[in-house]
Amino acid sequence: MRQLRRLRAHDAECRDTYYPALGIGRFDFGDEIVWLDVLGVRISAVDVVVATDEINRWVQQRYRSYVTLTGVHGVMESIRNEEVRRAHNAAGLVLPDGMPLVWLLWHGGFALADHVTGRDLMLALFNQFQQAGYRHFLYGATPRTLELLIDNLNQKFPAAKVVGAYAPPFRPAGADEDEAVIEAINTSAADIVWVGLSTPKQELWMARHRHRLAAPVLIGVGAAFDFHAGLLRRAPRWVQRAGLEWAFRMAMEPRRLAKRYLRNNPAFLALLIADKLRLRRAPIK
Repeated sequence: MRQLRRLRAHDAECRDTYYPALGIGRFDFGDEIVWLDVLGVRISAVDVVVATDEINRWVQQRYRSYVTLTGVHGVMESIRNEEVRRAHNAAGLVLPDGMPLVWLLWHGGFALADHVTGRDLMLALFNQFQQAGYRHFLYGATPRTLELLIDNLNQKFPAAKVVGAYAPPFRPAGADEDEAVIEAINTSAADIVWVGLSTPKQELWMARHRHRLAAPVLIGVGAAFDFHAGLLRRAPRWVQRAGLEWAFRMAMEPRRLAKRYLRNNPAFLALLIADKLRLRRAPIK
């Protein structure tokens, strides 16, 4: 038995099982969300329905936490940067945004876990929460992207309440700018703050600002803003399920993404093989 710290009102004692075939730990918290340790990053064994229900509970109970969505890129950034790993592991949910992580969850015995993308999560939450009157704040992207995004969200979800939006500068924000953003978000009385930055910027931003924001939920959704603004094409469903969305996105944005995928994917596979051979193991801290 061992104790893993959760962002809950109490810590939950877990029963842990080690899967030597992949060097992966399975952690069972009873009736709480179950996690799988993938190279030191806790991946939530959920699908979009369970994630939506959990986020709804946070809002209703005014429980303050944040959600990250990660794939191979996020795991590799966590291995290279301790602060990024801690930001992921401090989140209330770390959703599997990539089929390789879903396959590992299935291998670990979590048959009901599934791929959760920022695009799908935004659609699910805006659809389900519009009748509840939840208030949304959008942080990230560019002014033009936010304008398109808000127009599209208003068309799809006319009852949804977008109470504010802010496009941060493409440079580190000064102290005065940061204070102004925090004040704007808190003044808006948002229930959910959507953070549309790239990984690992959005994870670090949420971890650093969580204690200063009154909104119960922060959610980092990466390029979902661009997809819902109509600026990026989504891969066909069969491409996503085959685990090839990375190749589709790299073909769409080769200058930005080729280096990331060609560097991270082989390294991720090599680390899994190393774990299988028990040459390397990254503990959860």
